[in-house]
Amino acid sequence: MPALQRDEAQTRARLIDVHRYDIALDLTRGADRFGSRTVIHFTARTAGDTFVEIKPDTLHSATLDGRPLDPAALDDNRLPLTGLAPGAHELRLDATMRYSRTGEGMHRFTDPADGESYVYTQLFLDDTQRVFGAFDQPDLKAVFALTVTAPTDWTVLGNGLAAQGDPGHWTLAPTPLLSTYLVAVAAGPWHSLRTEHAGLPFGLHCRRSLAPHLDADAEELFDLTRRCFDRYHEIFEEPYPFDSYDQAFVPEFNAGAMENPGLVTFRDEFVYRSAVTDTERQTRGVVISHEMAHMWFGDLVTLQWWDDIWLNESFAEYMGYQVLSEATRYTDTWTDFAVSRKDWGYDADQRPSTHPVAPAPEDVPDTASALLNFDGISYAKGASALRQLVAWMGEKDFLAGINDHFARHRFGNATLADFIDSLGRATDRDVHAWARHWLRTTGVDTLTPELGTTADSWHVDVHHSGSRPHRIAVGAWDQDLTDPGHLVLRDRFALDIPAGEGRTRRAFPKPAPDLLVLNDGDLTYAKVRFDAASWQTVARSLSGLPDPLTRAVVWNAARDMVRDGVLAPTAYLDAARTHLPHETDLALIQGVLAFARTQIADHYLPAALRHTALTTLTALSRDILRRTEGPAHGAEAGLRLTAVRTFIDSATTPEGIQDWLDDGSVPGGPHLDPELRWRILARLATLGAAPTGAIDAELTRDPGATGREGAARCRAALPDPAAKQAAWDALFTTDGDAVLSTYLFVATANGFWAPEQHELLRPYVARYFAEVPALAAARGPALAAAAGRRAFPTTFVEDETLRLGEACLTDGDPTSALRRKLVDQLDDLRRALRIRAAADGR
Repeated sequence: MPALQRDEAQTRARLIDVHRYDIALDLTRGADRFGSRTVIHFTARTAGDTFVEIKPDTLHSATLDGRPLDPAALDDNRLPLTGLAPGAHELRLDATMRYSRTGEGMHRFTDPADGESYVYTQLFLDDTQRVFGAFDQPDLKAVFALTVTAPTDWTVLGNGLAAQGDPGHWTLAPTPLLSTYLVAVAAGPWHSLRTEHAGLPFGLHCRRSLAPHLDADAEELFDLTRRCFDRYHEIFEEPYPFDSYDQAFVPEFNAGAMENPGLVTFRDEFVYRSAVTDTERQTRGVVISHEMAHMWFGDLVTLQWWDDIWLNESFAEYMGYQVLSEATRYTDTWTDFAVSRKDWGYDADQRPSTHPVAPAPEDVPDTASALLNFDGISYAKGASALRQLVAWMGEKDFLAGINDHFARHRFGNATLADFIDSLGRATDRDVHAWARHWLRTTGVDTLTPELGTTADSWHVDVHHSGSRPHRIAVGAWDQDLTDPGHLVLRDRFALDIPAGEGRTRRAFPKPAPDLLVLNDGDLTYAKVRFDAASWQTVARSLSGLPDPLTRAVVWNAARDMVRDGVLAPTAYLDAARTHLPHETDLALIQGVLAFARTQIADHYLPAALRHTALTTLTALSRDILRRTEGPAHGAEAGLRLTAVRTFIDSATTPEGIQDWLDDGSVPGGPHLDPELRWRILARLATLGAAPTGAIDAELTRDPGATGREGAARCRAALPDPAAKQAAWDALFTTDGDAVLSTYLFVATANGFWAPEQHELLRPYVARYFAEVPALAAARGPALAAAAGRRAFPTTFVEDETLRLGEACLTDGDPTSALRRKLVDQLDDLRRALRIRAAADGR
């Protein structure tokens, strides 16, 4: 499918205005196809030629102003519209479309738990044309009026209020002006819960097999929604711009959620059917808040072209964390952001594929290149930049600028220049210069302290490697004289670091502190280092810092030091072993353990040290379990759950976890729910210790979609040549009847590669690079991204893997989506090889 070029979009936007779409969808034509009829009302400003996008199974007819067009003129996804005269026009398209199994366009899913089927749209970024014909670009906004024919036992949801006339015939209220990619339909035998708030209908929806789990969390979900809704109305002058607010938890959804106006779609893993930690509940709350922010920034005011995607995502990312912390019980969201989200931006910004938060328009020449920028830079780095902007210009002026932006561009489109101009009108600070430094540059700055002392004073020189100005807080901490393991704050002072490389000095009376923490409070986006004395204090007393956000800054700095070769991976493990048994913040425990288990144990340590690392992690997990035993620790169930998960994933023998599986619980809790049972079985399979028939028995016990994914992962994990070949065939087939959904593909890939099975898996490394380009080309960008991220042989940290990967980039002709993932994976591989070489003394 040819990507739309930015120049083409600009030309078309100069030629036409689009006013209204009347769309009729017929979802009663079977499991593979659906009917799509579209009438587009538009005006040509001048005489000229253009095209409309549609990607049908069959285009039955097309008429322009009553004149038939030849369906055979359809060239891939483009139907030419030639000889347009100035004035009003009407285009009619009648097509049969195909359902998707990769979460693009109109996705169809049949629930193995009960046989019920569901469909939903995911039209971002340019998949509208997979559902109906459209001028598919964000700056040609129009009104959308939809009718849907569906099975009579289905409910239809959309952007506007839905009404059923005759059984199975639904009409959706016409929308305000929307971009094409924001149109949404979800249909099926939904389990629905409804309420009303602020005069608007609110709804929650999921597939029927998840109904008890949605019911259990409904009050929490509605409460979070109401609180965030009210908080946005306190800070935004523009009221919520749509007629209802539905949240549908849909199966096999590729992203976390999608901000369709009035109908936000979420991946239905957010309907928890097994135990989760409070941090995971907080993450769900952040996503709810994030998507609601999009109702204003993204839906009400939409980017003009995809170079400004950060205007959507960075803003929603920042507001998601900020508003949740202000409006709900989740008051420590920025700690979780620091330790588990911000690293996404740091890592992406140090790869060859990095790009500015706001790339130059010429660097996003088409929709294919735009899709690659939905990454840690547009989300995590962009949100960090906005957090720094608020610290620099003040929240009052920031929100005044935001409200000016909404008022000027409501139901329209806007650019970076428009946004910065609105901020500029709200402050006397030079936000245009700030934007040049922060939004048009790449890479991560580094701040390094150098302490000096005299007889009666001390000073710090902060060495700045990078180009951006920073406003940071610096924490000066001392050992508590009565409790040497505890640290007390002597002072936290503000420090402005100017743009450009250089040194900034501050001097103080009294002796130097025991620990100096740059960016204490995590208000900027930069790597920070420690002076030698401060690192010794960290090694002794990190868990004695009373503020979890300060501890997050320290742990992040240690993580960066490992990745940069400044700190040995074993030293990070030693710090975790020493301090996590005393840690009380769940987000920190989860973040540190995740990095230790996935990156350090599997990638950064030489293979000979992996067993020792895993043993350290199981011992650490046991320490946390012992600390949280007994009824007095019921509030710490999340700590126990995190420790149990890490113990399972790090087990080097079946002893212990097999007993848990047999008993159905961990001594002292938790009881084994489906997630933990599948997790144990996957680890046993990897170790070659899964009992005969156990996978089939567990699937019988848990026959739904998640159980099917668990079984796929376990079967792929078996250290058996036939099992590996079967998994490989399932992953790489392009036979339309046998292809895996994206979710089953990811589950199979997650089970396939295991460091414990290197000799068995070695032949598949070369096969991966030989076969993945054709797979990506055949199955599209969503599956290509999954193949590059999940099916990549990450456990083979070897020069030969790097050689094969570089040859694939040079000679394999990978699609743009696959190429991006391969470039990133190979850069991560080079980093791991450097760290391993240093650990080996090479």
